[in-house]
Amino acid sequence: MRVGFIGLGAMGTRMAGRLLAAPHDLVVYNRTPERTRLLEQRGAKVAATARGLAAGVDIVFSSVANDAALEQVMFGPDGALAGTRAGTLVVEMSTVNPRTSRRLHEAARIKGVSVLDAPVSGSTVQAEQGQLVIFVGGEEDVYQECQPILAVLGGKSFYLGPSGAGATMKLCVNTLLGLGVQALAEAIALGVKAGLPRERFLQVLGETAVVSPSQKAKLENVRKDEYPPAFALRLMFKDFGLIVETAMELSVPMPATAAAVQVAAAEHARQLAAHIDEDFSVVVRAMERLAGV
Repeated sequence: MRVGFIGLGAMGTRMAGRLLAAPHDLVVYNRTPERTRLLEQRGAKVAATARGLAAGVDIVFSSVANDAALEQVMFGPDGALAGTRAGTLVVEMSTVNPRTSRRLHEAARIKGVSVLDAPVSGSTVQAEQGQLVIFVGGEEDVYQECQPILAVLGGKSFYLGPSGAGATMKLCVNTLLGLGVQALAEAIALGVKAGLPRERFLQVLGETAVVSPSQKAKLENVRKDEYPPAFALRLMFKDFGLIVETAMELSVPMPATAAAVQVAAAEHARQLAAHIDEDFSVVVRAMERLAGV
């Protein structure tokens, strides 16, 4: 199968690499061309535009940073939609507003192009290993057709419903992700401020059933006070914005999320000022600082 992949960030590069190794004939495009070099060295072809990529493949994958990036690579005269033809499949894997997913679906449908919104749960390690969990919205028959190639990227995939359902599921999952680490941060600040020995305290937290596997994976960051960006705080902050925006559209109260957003906002501002990029679990350090420990 001729496959195109748009968006070669930390996750996109790993997913595209798995498709190349499957093996599929792979064409890649990234708005910053130097990010295509590694895959080009492994045998992928590089397209000059998203439109050119889409014109030469059967299925287009995309994984970009946000709604604005998706707008740029999908719409307009050089966007992927302009290069698609009837029968092309688009699998859009970015974390974006469900409304954006539905807009892309409708614009593609006019051309006879099928679109799945298929964001993922998992980080770079799971992307490398092909063990992502994939949430899918769109036509169910298109999902069934795409299951074999989705299995290259994910250990599990789930069909959730019509266009936008996959994107909505991802926002719900990331609500739990963000709130879970914020809760962990508050518990750690409380325990350390109360005088519990830090190293032993963190060890015991890691042994408890109430700390989730994703939270336990972040405890090593806390121990070392180092936060390499497996999932950058700037992306979690962006996702919080999508979550709050969707909640407001649906009149869903989310008071705990609103509090977590404020901590993330303060930390995001600090990182911008310092020109650094750290993992979203850095809110643990932020809460310790606020607590004076």
